[in-house]
Amino acid sequence: MALQMLPHEHVKETLYTETLPNGLTVFILPKQGFQKTYATFSTRYGSVDNHFQVEGGERKKVPDGIAHFLEHKMFEEPTGDIFSVFASQGASANAYTSFDRTVYLFSATGQIEDNLRTLIDFVQNPYFTDANVEKEKGIIGQEIKMYQDNADWRSYYGLIEAMYQKHPVHIDIAGTIESISQISKEMLYDCYRTFYHPSNMMLFIVGGVDPQRIIDIVRENQAAKTFQPQGQIHRFFEPEPMEVRASLKLTKLPVSLPKCLFGCKEPGQTAAGRELLRKELAMKVLLDALLSPSSAIYQSLYDEKLISDSFGSEYNISEQYAFSVMGGDTRDPELLVARVKEEIDKAKASGIQAAEFERSRKKKIGAYLRMLNSPEAIAGEFTKYRFKGVDFFDILPAYESLTLEEVNEQLRRHFDWSRLAVSVVRSDAE
Repeated sequence: MALQMLPHEHVKETLYTETLPNGLTVFILPKQGFQKTYATFSTRYGSVDNHFQVEGGERKKVPDGIAHFLEHKMFEEPTGDIFSVFASQGASANAYTSFDRTVYLFSATGQIEDNLRTLIDFVQNPYFTDANVEKEKGIIGQEIKMYQDNADWRSYYGLIEAMYQKHPVHIDIAGTIESISQISKEMLYDCYRTFYHPSNMMLFIVGGVDPQRIIDIVRENQAAKTFQPQGQIHRFFEPEPMEVRASLKLTKLPVSLPKCLFGCKEPGQTAAGRELLRKELAMKVLLDALLSPSSAIYQSLYDEKLISDSFGSEYNISEQYAFSVMGGDTRDPELLVARVKEEIDKAKASGIQAAEFERSRKKKIGAYLRMLNSPEAIAGEFTKYRFKGVDFFDILPAYESLTLEEVNEQLRRHFDWSRLAVSVVRSDAE
């Protein structure tokens, strides 16, 4: 298949793409005049993918935290640490694991071709031994303990734990010390073979590059390697009850001011593809109109000294789960939740006004257009949306066609207080 050109006139960008014979999909976004190049090599494999079956194979269940563990182990090669190779080539490298994907990346202004080959080669060359797996358990165990002492992390994960009963989204991405103790070299290779097959992966390069030269390098690299064809991966999730697990999760940690996060869990199957995108954008505009620093609710709460500039909101959606998050540091968690509920109920009765909607929608469009000047932001968002069946460049037209009715429908539907959960981190002294 030849390199395909996909012009996006509305944002004056041209994307190039090709799916290689082994199933790897490559996307290249040239940015004329940009010095920095940013590349991500991603697999659609995250912390929730612990129960799976490859078409024609047996069904498997693996310990929590294994996707994150595997990400850590990929940087170890028989010749040493891959970070030093990137550093010697003038690149900064990193990786991260989320609920639904693992991403390996580098950023550089020179030696792009060498760095690109290094990125692809190390991700496609796993090196696990009994000894290095055992050693990693201690390292990740320390990381887990460190996050247990992080009040912001505990308040965020406490909220998801309070919301979800069955879906693995409520389990810490790193797993637990107990769960990672069960991980073996064989399990890592098993998960690697399943989820790191080129057909489950995506390579994205953005910056001052020549698309034809880049695709030639990738084609040559992949043609020299052998991958057996692989069937579809099926992921299994237990049915999630509509009710939250607990209305309140209280964590005791030494904090100077309590931290309070709260939000609503959406029931059942959520959306996919374009429907998912419209739902997400409607919720982002809604949360901005309701709770951003320019909103009346924010000003009231600020004047009452219930919130500080740590207060914020977000919305997370996938094909299996969706939930909102609101909150921050506060002197009185109970009063903050009560006041936000009261103000949102008023908004539900009257609806978001046209002027508020328009201001928030234009603000979101402006933020999206600014993002197009950041290779890092483009790469992260492009990958996230592509794995959800959404084209990153559909975001602008979706915002432009978004209606006040859609936003008010989300306002009425999402804020069902019977599905509200609250997570509070406060000091033992209180």
